[in-house]
Amino acid sequence: MIANERDVRQKQAWDIAQKMMVAARTAPKGKGVDIVECLVADGEDVRRVSQEMLVVAEESGMKFFVRDAQNLLGAQCVVFVGTREQAQVLNCGHCGFATCGERPDGVPCAINSVDVGIALGAACSKACDYRVDTRVMFSAGLAAQRLDLLPGCKQVYGIPVRIASKSPFFDRK
Repeated sequence: MIANERDVRQKQAWDIAQKMMVAARTAPKGKGVDIVECLVADGEDVRRVSQEMLVVAEESGMKFFVRDAQNLLGAQCVVFVGTREQAQVLNCGHCGFATCGERPDGVPCAINSVDVGIALGAACSKACDYRVDTRVMFSAGLAAQRLDLLPGCKQVYGIPVRIASKSPFFDRK
């Protein structure tokens, strides 16, 4: 059997994205409480997220959402990583409030934010193990969050994956 590398890129991108989700899942979590959620999307689902990014750009005036929406369409798939809101009841003050009880609704628990950040780092590190370029996109995550792709998650980020001779996610205009 002969397989040309160009013919297996999509399958390999999907396989690496799945490994990225495993890395995110097994990353350390604050107090050992797992509140991280992951999924991988391609095709029409990525186009839906890109369209929602354009809606956000229109509503917010944040023009980089337009650039990122176009960028996302160059991905073979996108890994989404988010965290469900769950105060860790440490009363650590890292969220800006002295106790967890004082923290108003809508203000994320700082430990949740750290957890999603560590999971994102683990996922990108796994892609790096395969020398696959990625880019963490707040913009794609916000659009996915608005589309409720990860139900119950308040902090979502997207990591587009593309196997190519040059990453389309860098040197952006």
